[in-house]
Amino acid sequence: MFELLIGTAAAQEGGAPAAPGGGGLELLLFFGSIVAIWWFLVIRPQAKQQQKHQSMVSSLKKGDRVVTASGMLGKVAAVEEAVVIVEVDKGTKLRFLKDKIATVGDPTAKAPTGDAAADDSSKKK
Repeated sequence: MFELLIGTAAAQEGGAPAAPGGGGLELLLFFGSIVAIWWFLVIRPQAKQQQKHQSMVSSLKKGDRVVTASGMLGKVAAVEEAVVIVEVDKGTKLRFLKDKIATVGDPTAKAPTGDAAADDSSKKK
């Protein structure tokens, strides 16, 4: 690739013209390296994330707290083959496709900090 640029620069300066041909292997290596970089930076992480999501969805069970892709919070009332029935309020159940469940767990629950003084001060407010 650089030989092409150097040859063009030499031709503009009036030097000897670059040798024609060649560079096929170099071009193949260049595009091969681009494909390899693309694979490791984009395709592979996305496939891992998709596999992780698929295993999370397949392990859904009644009583799990979930967040849907649209941001709805609820508790799993029933799990069918391709559909999850989510109870979003007492007596209100909605059907969602399994793949539209974004996360399992209650995001509104406060994670324990391990600091008893901080936990006590937040309860007093």
